[in-house]
Amino acid sequence: MSLDEGIEDFLQGHFDLGSIRYSYSDVKKMTKGFKEKLGHGGFGSVFKGKLRSGRLVAVKMLEKSKSNGQDFMSEVATIGRIHHANVVQLSGFCAEGSKRALIYDFMPNGSLEKYIFPQEEKIMHLSWEKIFGLAKLYQTDDSIVSLTAVRGTIGYIAPELFYKNIGGVSYKADVYSFGMLLMEMAGRRKNLNLLAESSSQVYFPLWVYEQLNCGKEMEIGDATEEERKIAKKLAVVALWCIQLKPTNRPSMNKVVEMLEGALEILQMPPKPSLVPEDRTVASPA
Repeated sequence: MSLDEGIEDFLQGHFDLGSIRYSYSDVKKMTKGFKEKLGHGGFGSVFKGKLRSGRLVAVKMLEKSKSNGQDFMSEVATIGRIHHANVVQLSGFCAEGSKRALIYDFMPNGSLEKYIFPQEEKIMHLSWEKIFGLAKLYQTDDSIVSLTAVRGTIGYIAPELFYKNIGGVSYKADVYSFGMLLMEMAGRRKNLNLLAESSSQVYFPLWVYEQLNCGKEMEIGDATEEERKIAKKLAVVALWCIQLKPTNRPSMNKVVEMLEGALEILQMPPKPSLVPEDRTVASPA
């Protein structure tokens, strides 16, 4: 079975998702020839579009990859099934030869990344409602929930995807990615900064661990006392999520439990590590 036939077979089995299939010609029309680029992510570029109904959409054009269409099928299968007030809705897709696109509702306020890393430094006001809305989407312990938007982005990828001697790939890889997101929400900076002057700040989670383990507070600017407590709890939970070995990471149910519990009862996890001592790289699939 060819790649195109495999994708067609997959799509035939997922027509119940409620997403509309568009032709590549439709995609070009709705984006006016890909005129307005909104950004570029781990799997491709995103353009602003407009449907015939007048509804605004964001069109992600997927770049060619070695995944044999797995990234496309994974996102259609997972995001297409999620219906949540805090998650952008997949409203359509395009699969025409090598041209593949995912069409989402347009969010005029931008992405979470915009608020974590604004061009001008601002305070990201944290609330438990926002954090639980993210965490409770991924409580299933039995299956792999694919966070495709971050799977291809350096800084979010679980180490077991690179190193075969620390454990198999499971839903715990998504726990790792979620922990990295929590860490960035808490510190309002990227987890990896190769241009940092201090070696400890190259890998931000390590710097956070050293601060908290010494009883110091995280430096998060002009934040309220309540926001500082929330940031500290986020950081501790994140440090548990990004443990090197998958078996040392909590389940998403446990993550929610820790976020709902008191900060005082949270134990500090072991020191985080970005790579194992024995760096046996996993063979490519």
